[in-house]
Amino acid sequence: MPSTLYTVVVDAKDPAALAQFWSAVLDHPIVFEEGDEVAVAKDKDTPPALLFIKNDDRKMVKNRVHIDLNPHDQAAEVERIIGLGARRADVGQTGAETWVVLADPEGNEFCVLRSR
Repeated sequence: MPSTLYTVVVDAKDPAALAQFWSAVLDHPIVFEEGDEVAVAKDKDTPPALLFIKNDDRKMVKNRVHIDLNPHDQAAEVERIIGLGARRADVGQTGAETWVVLADPEGNEFCVLRSR
């Protein structure tokens, strides 16, 4: 039997604050919080979760793994997420992309796709 994706782990200087941001972005609750670990998921029984863990290392380069969001209205969603604390990020886009690159409050890049 193959494995099941359970969590995607994100290093964070402030796991609770970053989990709050992603909870608002995804409209999913915080389903676990213990010490320096905080998880956000659809519900506590439905993986995968985003698990934020404490790490004080400084982010140095573009993420090797990132999240893609699929909104109904890309422009409105980009503005909503920026209002939650994200910022636009430049990872070498040409301007011809159909997605928008943002960074969360700790600088982790993610993409807001056009509706699919």
